[in-house]
Amino acid sequence: VQLQASGGGLVQAGGSLSLSCGASGGTFSVYVMGWFRQAPGKEREFVAAIRRSGVSTYYQDSVEGRFTISRDNAKNTVYLRMNSLKPEDTAVYSCAAMRDPLNSFLGSRDSRSYSYWGQGTLVTVSS
Repeated sequence: VQLQASGGGLVQAGGSLSLSCGASGGTFSVYVMGWFRQAPGKEREFVAAIRRSGVSTYYQDSVEGRFTISRDNAKNTVYLRMNSLKPEDTAVYSCAAMRDPLNSFLGSRDSRSYSYWGQGTLVTVSS
């Protein structure tokens, strides 16, 4: 599966931004999709994940209520809508796909569970 993320950019604190990640080369609907981010000098961290069908989601506590992950299996695309952005949200955001043959959603917060990664898109939030 090849993943291509887009939508990053520069936004002022309090603003909004939407990321998208298109998939090709595989059956998109069999994968849990996740968003991760890595800020300068920090380790990569989990942001959000969405179940194969889209009915369940997980969020990192710091983005809960501000970010929304969604997916369109017909378009092979996962989205991340980010509202009320803060300077600490500044990072390179990457999408990733996790095989989930049992549809359990287990391990979806752990980057090691993901087999396929997009190239990342930079989000910069100015204060």
